[in-house]
Amino acid sequence: MPSAPRGGIGRRIAYHRSVARLTQQQLADAANIHVGTLRKIERGARGAGDGIIEAIAAALGIDPSLLLADRTQASSSIRAAIPSLSTAIAAYDLPSDGPVRTLPQLRAAVGEAVTWRLAAQYVQITRHLPDLLVELFRALQVVPTEQRPDIARLAISACRSADAVAYKFGAYDLSARLIDLMRWAAPQADDLVLDSTIAYVRTETFFAADAHEHGLRALEIAVDAAAPPDDLASIAARGALHMRAAVIAGRAGDVDAADTNLAEARSLGDRIPEAIYSGTAFGPSSVRIHEVSVAVSLGGEHVHRALEAARQWAPPVELPAERRSGFYIELARAQLWSGLPDDAFESLKVARKIAPQHTRDHRWVREDAATLRRLKRADAESLTSFAEWCHAT
Repeated sequence: MPSAPRGGIGRRIAYHRSVARLTQQQLADAANIHVGTLRKIERGARGAGDGIIEAIAAALGIDPSLLLADRTQASSSIRAAIPSLSTAIAAYDLPSDGPVRTLPQLRAAVGEAVTWRLAAQYVQITRHLPDLLVELFRALQVVPTEQRPDIARLAISACRSADAVAYKFGAYDLSARLIDLMRWAAPQADDLVLDSTIAYVRTETFFAADAHEHGLRALEIAVDAAAPPDDLASIAARGALHMRAAVIAGRAGDVDAADTNLAEARSLGDRIPEAIYSGTAFGPSSVRIHEVSVAVSLGGEHVHRALEAARQWAPPVELPAERRSGFYIELARAQLWSGLPDDAFESLKVARKIAPQHTRDHRWVREDAATLRRLKRADAESLTSFAEWCHAT
């Protein structure tokens, strides 16, 4: 497949439309715009506002950032929108009056937000989550008592999608507040599997603070409190906790704990098919990806394990884009540390193709691209272009 064009937004739309095998009429119908408007945009005869870009991206099933000629514009718009997420949760217990959609409608809206999170579509999250969060907090106050557990689960899931943006763009205080809100809503949901999911997400606060030993302890407590692994959901919840515990143990330099948790995750992963369970991907492929993460976290003599885990294997396309891109970002670091700079650059380019926004704003990508640029000063223009794209210094 050819790489996406570097020209204006019209050429990008035409490219992604061809990839999706849609005619101009089909895309216009799906985006609910006039086909004449689409034709003019594609040939550069007119511009496209945010609303049209969002409608076209939704019809194509991609993030709007992929259509922007200047990817910096996408990152800037995401960062500018983060305060709106903070505003949305400021009065979570005193929501303003307003409409509340039916439970099925709210469930569909939150399901869409989960899809955006898994696909690393951060522009969509920042545009839609503030209003959705306000509505969910309002719903918690006004729905009948019997619906409250369902609304609480939806609010937790929506907070998690918002947290994906806050954490990955360095708004760690906001991330911590969103996680606290998840923990606040958890008793109303009364769901042990959901409690495990929140403990999994909470680990971000320990990563952000470099409090790895405390994070490992928190996950060990969560494993002890988790539901027995008697069904798919509870097996996946426990397995995900062990995956994350393995990584944070690696960051803490605790080899025994990392290996023990990884073995537990592998054993649980072998019992169920790879799938999304309670908003988290788990199964044999996810465990294998975390083998790479653990090896990179441990560093030093353990890095070769990352290369072995990735040898002649690639994450299946059914896995969430964010997880697949994360695999290649971790692999690139292992390859760079192993004296394989060309392989590392190839892995970074694959990560970019899978999830450009996730890759562009990943701290390790910037660090490793800068290192590659220093190592290969006389190399092709593509490396310089990549380093500039992700703001490597």
